[in-house]
Parts: sequence; C-alpha cells; structure tokens
Amino acid sequence: MRGRTLQNRLYQLRFYFTKSEIGIKIRSSSWFYCLLLFQVIVVFTSCNSLYERPPNIIIIFTDDQGYADVGKYGAKGFQTPNLDRMAEEGIRFTDFHVSQAVCSASRASLLTGCYSERVSIQGALHSRTRIGLNPDEETIADVLKKKGYATGIFGKWHLGHHEKFLPLQQGFDEFFGLPYSNDMWPVGFDGKPLDGNGSIKSYYPQLALIEGNEKIEDVRTLEDQSRLTTRYTERAVNFINKNKDKPFFLYLPHSMPHVPLAVSDKFKGKSEQGLYGDVIMEIDWSVGQILRALKNNGLDENTLVIFTSDNGPWLNFGNHAGSAFPLREGKGTMWEGGARVPCIMRWIGTIHPGTVTDKLAATIDILPTVASIASAPLPKNKIDGLDIQSILYGSDQKTPRNEYYYYYGAELIAIRSGQWKLCFPHTYRSYKGMEPGQDGFPGKYGRGTTELALYDLQNDISETTNVINHHPEIVNILKALGEKARSELGDRLTESQGSEVRPPGRLTPARTLQVAHKAIGKKVSLATTFHRKYTGGGTHALTNGIKGSEDYTDGNWQGFEGNDFEATVDLGSSIKLKEIKASFLQDQVAWIFYPVSVDILTSSAGDEYNIIKKFNNQTKQSLEQEIKVFATTLPDEKIRFIKIKAKSQGECPSWHPGDGGPAWIFIDEIVVQ
Repeated sequence: MRGRTLQNRLYQLRFYFTKSEIGIKIRSSSWFYCLLLFQVIVVFTSCNSLYERPPNIIIIFTDDQGYADVGKYGAKGFQTPNLDRMAEEGIRFTDFHVSQAVCSASRASLLTGCYSERVSIQGALHSRTRIGLNPDEETIADVLKKKGYATGIFGKWHLGHHEKFLPLQQGFDEFFGLPYSNDMWPVGFDGKPLDGNGSIKSYYPQLALIEGNEKIEDVRTLEDQSRLTTRYTERAVNFINKNKDKPFFLYLPHSMPHVPLAVSDKFKGKSEQGLYGDVIMEIDWSVGQILRALKNNGLDENTLVIFTSDNGPWLNFGNHAGSAFPLREGKGTMWEGGARVPCIMRWIGTIHPGTVTDKLAATIDILPTVASIASAPLPKNKIDGLDIQSILYGSDQKTPRNEYYYYYGAELIAIRSGQWKLCFPHTYRSYKGMEPGQDGFPGKYGRGTTELALYDLQNDISETTNVINHHPEIVNILKALGEKARSELGDRLTESQGSEVRPPGRLTPARTLQVAHKAIGKKVSLATTFHRKYTGGGTHALTNGIKGSEDYTDGNWQGFEGNDFEATVDLGSSIKLKEIKASFLQDQVAWIFYPVSVDILTSSAGDEYNIIKKFNNQTKQSLEQEIKVFATTLPDEKIRFIKIKAKSQGECPSWHPGDGGPAWIFIDEIVVQ
C-alpha cells in the first residue's frame, strides 16, 4: 500500500522530468541529474515519516440516506459538492450493499465484518433492550488498535445503550453521540413533548447525549437536534487535528437524515427539496470539513475516506425521506432500494481518480479491507467480509465477492451471485401504492408478497421482471447457495437453525422463578417454530419448570414472530389433573403483545380434543411490562394430551410505532397441576 503511494510519487517525478512522459526533449547535463537526485531525496525524506505508519481510516456513515441522495448518484433539488469531489478524486460504487436495511443490524455488520445474523443483532435496539453487540466480537476499532491506531466515534452508536456495550468497551478511545436513533425520545412527530398523553412513544426516556460512558445532557427539542451534525463534525475535526502525528480511525455515524429531520440555521431553507435537502447539504458540508482538516494537516495522501449509508430511505415519511431511484422499495425491505446504498471511497495518490465500479461489494467488506491495508490481524472469530483492495486499485477486473446473502430479521430473503438475484417467497413491508406522510408525519405501510423470483440486476436494476422460467440452471445454483446460508446462519422462513450463529451480548439475566408441576420434562410438540433468538432454552422450554420475568430477554421466554402459537404436551399417560395454566408476556414497546385469544384443549388419546376454556383478550395500549396467566380448572377425568392455542395479533396496530410490522407472542411455561 505504502509502496503503491511511493510508486505514484516517483511516477509523477518521471512524468515531469522524462521526455517519454511529456514529449519534451530535455538536454542531458550534470545539473539535470543533480536536480533529479535532489527531488528523489526530497520525496523519500518527506514521505519517510508517513510511511513509517499505516494510513488513517475515516468512515462517514449516514442514517437512512437513499441511493439517489448524492449528486453523482442523481440527486435532485440539492447539491453535494464535497461528496461529488470525493467521487471525482476517488472511486464510486454503484453496487454496494448493507447486510440488513435497518439501523442496528446494519451497524453491527459494518463494524464486525459479519452478516448481522452471525452476531445476532437484528432490527433497531431501543431504550428497554437488554442486549447489545457482544464485547467478544472484534470491531474495526479493536482490529486497528492492535496497530497503534487512535480510535474515535462521534455520532450515533445504536449497538446497545448499557455501559458494557458502549463504544469504549468496543475498541474506541473516544465517544460523543447518541446511544440509539434520534426518534427514540418522548416527543411527537410535531416536535411537542408527549409526557403523560398515553402515546406509545412516551415510554422513551429523554434522548441522552453521551460522552465516554456518561450522559452529559438531554436532547429534548428539535432545536437541540439541529445542532447534532455540527457538533459531531467539530468533534471529528478536533480528533483529526490532535491525532495528526499518529495513525487514527475516525468513525462519523451521523444521526441524520433519519427522522425527525433537523438542520442548523446555516443550511435551513438552502435547498430546493425542503428540509430533507437542507439536511443532506449540511451532511455534505460536514464531509467538506473532514476533507479540509485532512488537507490542512497534510494527510490527504495517507488517509482512506469512506462514505456510505446504513440503509435506503424511509419512504413512508414522504417529503422527509430521500430517494432510492431507480431501485425498488426502501428501508425495511431487502429489495435493492433498501439494501443498495451510495458508497464513495477516496485515497489521494492511491485510488485512481474518477473511477466508477459496478463490482459487487458491501459494508461487511470494509473491516477485512482496512485490516489488510493496516497490516492488522483479522478477528479471531469467523467473519463474512472480503478484502476488496483489488477493486480500489483497479488491479483486478473480477470482484472478490461471488455471492451475497440478503437477510431481514431472521429471514433469508434473497441470494445474489453476479448479476443474478433470487428472491425467496416472503411477505414484506411495502411502500407501493401507499400514500406517504408529509412534513415529518409518516404514512401507512402496505404489505407485499412475492413468490420465488429471479431478477437480472444487470439489465433490470429496478427488479421489475421475474425471469425465473428462462434460467433454471441459475435458479438451481442460487438455491444451493441459499441452503449453504441456512445451514450457517439459519432462516425462519424455512425453520432452519444456523450452526454458526454467535450470541449477542446480554446483561445479567433477571431473576427467574422455578415451579413444580406434573408436565416437567414431558414432550412438547410445536405447530410453529420459535424464533432462534428467543428459544427459552429449546425444545423443552415450555415444560422445564422455569418461569420468565418481565424482561423478555432473560432467556426463559419463547418468542414467536408474527405467528399464532400452538403447542401440544404429551404427559406420557392419562392422569387426573386439577388445573392448566399458560403465561404470556406483554411488552408493547418491544412489539410483544398478549394473544387476542387463547384456547385450552385436552384429549385422552390425542385424536380428538375438547375445548376446556376459551379466552378472548382485547388489546389495550400499555407501556407496562406485564405477565398474564390464562388458567382453567379441569373436570374429573383422566387426561394425557394438552393443547394450547394462542392467536397472534399478527401486526402491530396503527397507533404503534411498528404499525404493520409483525407482532410477537411470548410464552414461558405450560403448568399442569
């Protein structure tokens, strides 16, 4: 790497001083050779200090910025001159992807080089979440610190807000920013506080601004949020200035343009696309400040700068959302509009200026690439990313990445190989045909479904035409890759349990209660499969004699995402019973709802079942973590089989922030007395 930059410098000398490069005849004389020798000595001397250390790494990571929200990608209504300059001076990717089109999962992949499934971080963590990125995972910061890098993050973290999961415990020397998304606060879409009004959003505490491991202030208003981009940028520039004489890794994950949008006075009203355009222009300004700091400190040629986004635009926010044009759908889906993002990399003197590549790459490839550049060892645990330096330097026409997995939640949505993308049958959140919201208020989601479908992304980037019937051989190849993904990382759609999934970091589990009853250790058959993150202990979790607490992450609850629940307990022989109980958890903040109905049935032979008790349960808005016991006494008869049926809410109701998303059922134990 350093040799490449040095080679470029010497090439420039030859360009200026040899007739073969400029076609000018230079008279051979002693003074000319002395001058040439002097120039070479100067180059070696001036560069010596730089080449004694590895290059600096800067990652600028925006939130919900769409594929078409940069000038060079077709942005309309606002300008991004600094990002455009980065592209002119570096390389622009047109086929760059995130691992999941949602906040926490995407960030986990960027920092660990792993599919989010592998490190068990999914969705968007929040203030009640008791998990985070496992401290045993090695981040980019951990990797680079082994080579003596100073490491700093200024912006949004979103990988666990408890101290054991914060950046200083994940390889960073400095942290200034928010623990999670800027909409996770007790403030309405209109910017007004929600204290005491019963809204589901009012469960959030005040939005904390953290320095190191400590909260230093509350972010209470949109005015407070309007200063975030500037404050992050100022901290980042200061970090560059004070670490200019040693290698550093700067991670700048902006909170914007995630809603609620807020912008400083210096950019308010500057764009032709309203507040969203203003916000992007301020982010572009921030990029310019970073580039200026590098130039002022003489670090342009020893710094790799990477700009990209965590997922596509949140389209149901209408004029407060960006654009993924010409891609299909947006955030929350693994169509290209959700998973494909802008990416620009700049390294003066190393990356050939003005390069545009259509080679497949992803955020998971950044860790192994920068590790190789810095000559740093890779993490001890398996990662999924690949070294893509050959793309950066233009030395290889073939991409290092031959395949890519598209996951959302625990579902394997699609498999990519080359130009081909095979989508598996699934239901997804859709924006198509739905009226978007306006001025900070969201519109409703639609619901889309797809059968097995094959898309030629080289000729159909918008994923409009299913060509599955024309390429059966390609389909078979991609199906085989899908089976490989399922065996390693699992897939809820096919009820596959991955063998290479590592656990998230957890707080100490809450205290649990043991209960003795006649079904302990008895066989349980499930009609639907529990989520692999919430197993409750596995196959016998519902008859292991352990009750769960109000904390859904305590390890004792079985979770079922968007599905009805049905379990049959075989007592082994017919015995007289007095009572049957089933306990369900409600934590609406975590999208966990009581079932809308619960049926308790019994049978003596397992062929015909009698309904002993039916419960109808009306869902009421609640901010509390609660446990409800559904119990019934039994007639004086012998029973061998017990069946519990619980009907799911299906989707989060319209008043919930997860409107249209899958509602969960959590159950801990079937108690038989």
